[in-house]
Amino acid sequence: MRAVIQRVTHGRVTIDGKVTADVQHGMVILLGIGPTDTEVNLSTAARKIALLRIFEDEQHKMNRSILDVGGSAIVVSQFTLYADTHKGNRPSFIDAAPPEQASALVDKFVELLRAQGVPTQTGVFGADMLVDISNDGPVTILLRDD
Repeated sequence: MRAVIQRVTHGRVTIDGKVTADVQHGMVILLGIGPTDTEVNLSTAARKIALLRIFEDEQHKMNRSILDVGGSAIVVSQFTLYADTHKGNRPSFIDAAPPEQASALVDKFVELLRAQGVPTQTGVFGADMLVDISNDGPVTILLRDD
C-alpha cells in the first residue's frame, strides 16, 4: 500500500462535470494498492492516518490530527503510485494490484477510515477524475508499507 496524504484547505473530485467529493479542511489521500495488501495493513494505515499529527496547534506546531481539528478526507484510488520508471520513458504499472482486488481494498480502506471517526468521501474507482487539491502548508506525507 502506498498513500500520498496531503493536508488541504480544499479538495474536490469532479467526474464528467459533476462534483462527487468536496472537503473544506482536511486531507486528500491518494491511495495505491499493491498485490500483497490485506485488510490488516489497510487497518493499520487507516489508524495511522486518522491519528497522524499534521495539523497545527496554537503554537503553529503540527500537533493535531484530522480527528482533533474536525476535518474530513477524500480518498482517491491511484494505481500510478506503483509506477516503475527504471526502464525507458514509459512507466510500468505491473506492481499495482489488479483492478478487481484494488477496488475492493480501496472500499475497505474507506470503511476502515470512517470507522476511525474520519468523515470520508471518495472518487470513483477507474473513472477519469479531475482532482483539485489546495495543499495547505504545503504538507505532503508519503506512507508506504511495501
